Amino acid sequence: MKQFLKDNVPLFIFVSVLFVIGVVFGAVMVNALSMDQKTELTRHLSSFFHEINEGADMDSQQSFSQAFSMHMKWILLIWLFGLSIIGLPLILVLDFLKGVLIGFTVGYLVGQMSWKGMLFALVAVAPQNLIVIPAILLCSVAAMSFSIYMIKHRIMSRSGAIYQPFMRYTTITLAMAVCLFGAALLEGYVSQIMMKWVTPMLVALAL
Repeated sequence: MKQFLKDNVPLFIFVSVLFVIGVVFGAVMVNALSMDQKTELTRHLSSFFHEINEGADMDSQQSFSQAFSMHMKWILLIWLFGLSIIGLPLILVLDFLKGVLIGFTVGYLVGQMSWKGMLFALVAVAPQNLIVIPAILLCSVAAMSFSIYMIKHRIMSRSGAIYQPFMRYTTITLAMAVCLFGAALLEGYVSQIMMKWVTPMLVALAL
């Protein structure tokens, strides 16, 4: 793994910059929302805060299942795109979109709720994404590296073994799947407990 990371530093930098651009783009998109759209989103969020504050049950197992399913679909797409040359740009699209989603979520919370939105983002968005983001970026780098290997050794020169690079690529993806399993557990159980702790400070935002 150390050698893999060392050999692919340029790809890591590239996908990381692309992800950050996506985050910035997502945050800017918040300003493009109409007043009615912002009001509607705030209304739904305030209703959610009230439900938690009033002791509404949160299905941790369902939340975990949904989060894990979403993470698995994401890296499965990346893995499949890495197997084909034409999938290489689509991997970059997925990384950019992931950044947009996170940037929009955090940007909206902070933009509409100031420090309270930041607090909610820290307990509801940040914990699992500290695992999810590196895992997805690592899967993306592994996919791009394998795709580039295919271009160099199987198309241009038609030489080089495919089994070992493929197994390394698949092993890295499976290892990241395990990490994402942990992230889903964090999101489904720990984050929900933390949300219950901070929700009393947020209910005053009700419309």
